[in-house]
Amino acid sequence: MDISLTKLPWYAQVGAFVLLAVGGIGGYYYYYEWPTRADMESRETQLKSIRADLAKGYATAKRLPEFRAQVEELQGRLEGLKSVLPDEKDAGDLLRRLQTVATQSNLTIKSFKPAPTVTKTLHAEWPISLELDGNYHNLAIFFDRVSKFTRIVNISALNVRGKDKPSAASSTLSATCTATTFVLMDKPAPGKKPGAKPAAAKGA
Repeated sequence: MDISLTKLPWYAQVGAFVLLAVGGIGGYYYYYEWPTRADMESRETQLKSIRADLAKGYATAKRLPEFRAQVEELQGRLEGLKSVLPDEKDAGDLLRRLQTVATQSNLTIKSFKPAPTVTKTLHAEWPISLELDGNYHNLAIFFDRVSKFTRIVNISALNVRGKDKPSAASSTLSATCTATTFVLMDKPAPGKKPGAKPAAAKGA
């Protein structure tokens, strides 16, 4: 059967051309226009996200001097804390300090024995057994001066014994106590758990 557009009525020919045009336009939109628009929308979404990230970056960059100032302030606080909570033990330095205060208080340190440290999460407790000789008044002065140390020193387990026959007014008692100071730890010792006791400190 031979079908030719030229043999169709003019309105049929127009209708056929319209159908072909609509089909062509539909195919163009379906295969080219819509995928292109979808790709553009995706790129626009990515662009918005990048712009948002850039805006955050610019805002952070503007606050950089503020952050640096905060870091410097925190570093200053850390240095101040190190004087209260040193990051290492020094038996000699602490003994000199206690000896100086004892001399100023008219007391005699007869014994200074560092004990094993007790490791905590961020610090270690370092107890030191002291044996003192003096009188009640000077002992009170000694403890008061120790309490004013920059470095934290806690006094515990105090035992005071009066002498039956004191040799002098400045030597009427003998006292023992535990002076506990603290050491700042950057990180827990390898293989140690908080509360573990390492080896005894040197420098007794």
